[in-house]
Amino acid sequence: MAAYVIFDVEIHDRTRYMEFMDKVKPALQEAGARYLARGGAHKVYEGDWEPRRIVLLEFPSVAAWEGFYNGATYQGLKEIRDACSSARLVGVEGLE
Repeated sequence: MAAYVIFDVEIHDRTRYMEFMDKVKPALQEAGARYLARGGAHKVYEGDWEPRRIVLLEFPSVAAWEGFYNGATYQGLKEIRDACSSARLVGVEGLE
């Protein structure tokens, strides 16, 4: 079953972040992931959450997500992401 990953990202250095994006997009595609939302307009309807930039990804499975996240390719790219942004992320397993 699919897994969904939600990123809440605050970008500090747009130029470096674009470098990250240029490299992470093909890596995500290779992992079988696809973007469902990326930086679009959002609105909080309840609670005190103040998201910055929302990214929603779909992976074929939790195992595919965890393999991607913990893999050498993403961990190398994560160093770039961490240097130019801060993020919160959560993964959730989809329904059967």
